[in-house]
Amino acid sequence: MSDNMAARAAHLAHLRRAELEKGDPVALPLTLASMYHLPGEPAGFNQYGRFANPTWEAVEKLLAYLEDADAVAFPSGMGAISAVFYALLKTGDRILLPSDGYYTTRVLAERFLAPMGVTFDIRPTGSFPEGGFDGYHLVFVETPANPGLDLCDLTAVCSQAHAAGAIVVADNTTMTPFGQRPLDRGADLVVAADTKAPNGHSDTLFGHVATRDPELSAAIRDWRKIAGAIPGPFEAWLVHRGLETLEVRFDRMCASAEMLAPRLAAHPAVQAVRYPGLESDPSHNLARAQMERFGSLIGLTLASEAKAEAFINGCALIQPATSFGGLHTSAERRARWGDAVAPGFVRLSIGCEPTEELWREIKASLDKLAG
Repeated sequence: MSDNMAARAAHLAHLRRAELEKGDPVALPLTLASMYHLPGEPAGFNQYGRFANPTWEAVEKLLAYLEDADAVAFPSGMGAISAVFYALLKTGDRILLPSDGYYTTRVLAERFLAPMGVTFDIRPTGSFPEGGFDGYHLVFVETPANPGLDLCDLTAVCSQAHAAGAIVVADNTTMTPFGQRPLDRGADLVVAADTKAPNGHSDTLFGHVATRDPELSAAIRDWRKIAGAIPGPFEAWLVHRGLETLEVRFDRMCASAEMLAPRLAAHPAVQAVRYPGLESDPSHNLARAQMERFGSLIGLTLASEAKAEAFINGCALIQPATSFGGLHTSAERRARWGDAVAPGFVRLSIGCEPTEELWREIKASLDKLAG
């Protein structure tokens, strides 16, 4: 971890201290309010629950500190992505999306943006800069791509897209600010599903948009207020609690993934492994250059759908579930959602269990398939 991010990790849980009066609770209070006491002129005060809430504003403060940018909270990661699209796009605009990124972003473009006159193209993450960016109003990049874990050069994409006059949006859900910093590499906006590692406990949905451009931030905030796409205060409170331990959990998850990936690659039941931390991975050199950590997601391919399901269901320390980034190691066969991966491809999300005990259970499940 860089010195800058180590300092941010150290100070994150202490940000509230500057606001505390003697006798105040150290833990963030949960504010449940749709109305505020508001006699006279309303300017400068909390006015209505759709406009502001102290609990979600506290979360935004933590996220802003981590991103070193203004952060706007939303009720889910897709809520954050939708806000960027609807706040910044108009009829006649053309956008570029990754063909191998999170599929719901493409579904949103196809079902709702296209009928409004916003056209879109798709391109594989591994060759994202090829073909240039002329004619695009917005370029949306996801690196590592979910679920296949291909990478693209963020600095090159941002530089070339800006030269063509495009806004660059980076989905950083898989990495968090502790694993990768797209804004530092030129992205105009970051979107993320804080449902994953930032919350970390698999008990709430949340998302955010971060940007260092005041005009873009104002547009996103205005759209949220008018559209009503606001986070709930209890959900915000849960995410605030999760963020205070994000660095510790993410460090454990990434360290375990780095240890487990080569062992998985060497196991006879595994046909292929994608993990940016492996020296044999085609994206390894790029990952070393632009990522703070290699992440907690591992893609492994087993011989068939049946073997993939048997591996997941036969491991006592793997939770069969969609989503990732939680305390529990979890896995799923992504072809069941229509992703362009092999039938036996498994997205394995490494959690916070003791690494060697986790490996013993994973190996035991794989050993049954190799026999």
